[in-house]
Amino acid sequence: MLDEKFRAKVSDFGTSRSIAIDQTHLTTHVQGTFGYLDPEYFQSSQFTGKSDVYSFGVVLAELLSGQKPISYERPEDRRSLSTHFILSMEENKIFDILDERLMGQDREEEVIAVAKLARRCLNLNGRKRPTMREVAIELEQIGLSKSSKELENIRDEVPSVWEIAGPPTSVTIGDFRNGKAPSLDVQPLISHET
Repeated sequence: MLDEKFRAKVSDFGTSRSIAIDQTHLTTHVQGTFGYLDPEYFQSSQFTGKSDVYSFGVVLAELLSGQKPISYERPEDRRSLSTHFILSMEENKIFDILDERLMGQDREEEVIAVAKLARRCLNLNGRKRPTMREVAIELEQIGLSKSSKELENIRDEVPSVWEIAGPPTSVTIGDFRNGKAPSLDVQPLISHET
């Protein structure tokens, strides 16, 4: 869950358990929200940091596709969004399942970058998934690359000051303490002339 400023908030303690401070693992019966559960949990009955990465991958797939994590409207072998998402990427049909509201507005490159990240988060082998720190860094880089492209577009559209007014030639700086106004010629650091 995110608050109004898009800060992450803990939303579900359904799988949490209190354990002794010196205990590092707890084995329990399978529990959690179906569709978000790490497939490795079904074999080990243990959650890890990489289990959270898998669940986050499902959330990314939801955001990209606009689909629910489990759907009985999809064929049986694709009921799980994670499976459907992975298969669509492997078949080069990711554009078939992406939410149409994401496309356009020169977003394709960023959407594909997030889809590839989601795919890595959904890796069935937890050791091959990125850490949440790596996920956060990559998402930030994707956002920064979009911002820098937007700045380039703005820079291309807005004429430079020199194009409007021409390069500066000289500036007079006055020292009025002793009643004199000395002149100081100031040249641009980079000559506009070639």
